[in-house]
Amino acid sequence: MLNKTKLYYGLQLGGWLAYAIIQIVSSSLLSARAVSNQRIVFFFCEALICLLLTHGFRHIITQRQWLSHGFPRLIPQVILAVLLMGVLVYLLRLPVAALLGIYNAALAFDPTTLLGQALFYAIVFFIWSVLYFIYNYFERSNKSLKMEASLREVELNNLKSQLNPHFIFNALNSIRALVDENPGKAKQAINQLSNILRNSLIKEKSALASFDDELRMVRDYLSLESIRFEERLQIEYDIDPESYTFQVPPLMVQTLAENGIKHGISRLTQGGIIQLKTKVEDDHLKIYIRNSGHFDFKPAQPNSTGLGMENTRQRLRLIYGDEASFRIITENNNFVVAELILPHIYRK
Repeated sequence: MLNKTKLYYGLQLGGWLAYAIIQIVSSSLLSARAVSNQRIVFFFCEALICLLLTHGFRHIITQRQWLSHGFPRLIPQVILAVLLMGVLVYLLRLPVAALLGIYNAALAFDPTTLLGQALFYAIVFFIWSVLYFIYNYFERSNKSLKMEASLREVELNNLKSQLNPHFIFNALNSIRALVDENPGKAKQAINQLSNILRNSLIKEKSALASFDDELRMVRDYLSLESIRFEERLQIEYDIDPESYTFQVPPLMVQTLAENGIKHGISRLTQGGIIQLKTKVEDDHLKIYIRNSGHFDFKPAQPNSTGLGMENTRQRLRLIYGDEASFRIITENNNFVVAELILPHIYRK
């Protein structure tokens, strides 16, 4: 990637060289005859003077941090600077003209000529200034966007890292309960946990995963939990076929299913049912995790589901902005429904 300093000098040299050539061609066309060698040298010297002046102007912009000034303050500063540079370049070109033998004393200090030429150079410098500020504003904006994206990625990874320990410890507890009672089922549970961990490690650095992969993890998790709860846990699936075209945040659906088990069914002596239903409407995927139990979230309790709920909302906000939503509602005081609505993100 081209270094910014090299790019600046390349554009400066190339731009003012092009300016000199344009001046030479224009002079030739206007006079309808060949331009003298003295005039050609003069135009290149004039371009060199402009290069040095704009380079000095850039130093002032950098040292005085003009790029951080607002437009109401910046515009008068730039206009005054380009007017002064216009006059200065006109005066500096006079000794060059004298050395090359093309100096005309009567014309040089004519007020109309001086004003017209100084204004012409001021316009040229103003165009240079506009291009310079536009480039730097866009570059700063691009850096700001990259920094914001980087911070969002770090925050998202931090949020995701909070989910994994919670899931792992619950899964290990399930397996521990089976080791003595039924080694065969314990082995099956270990295989399921292995599949889940392998998939979670693969998707760890991804902001999104296919719904198919996420559903596979949920099935493994609920299958593992059904071994622990036996007849106390009933599982139902109602999946819209169009759901498989969507991308979802990794582990999010699994975590909501886990919350349904932990905060709902595990607290019921008779157990209960957990249902996973999806529906696609208006190019949005609606996911419903419905479980037996009561929603008794209390913000004051440090071990409540509040952290998980806010975690889910933050992840959705980081990935989708305001296009996704999440809520938990109760049904007839006997069921809790976690509703997740995600927009369709099309791959380019």
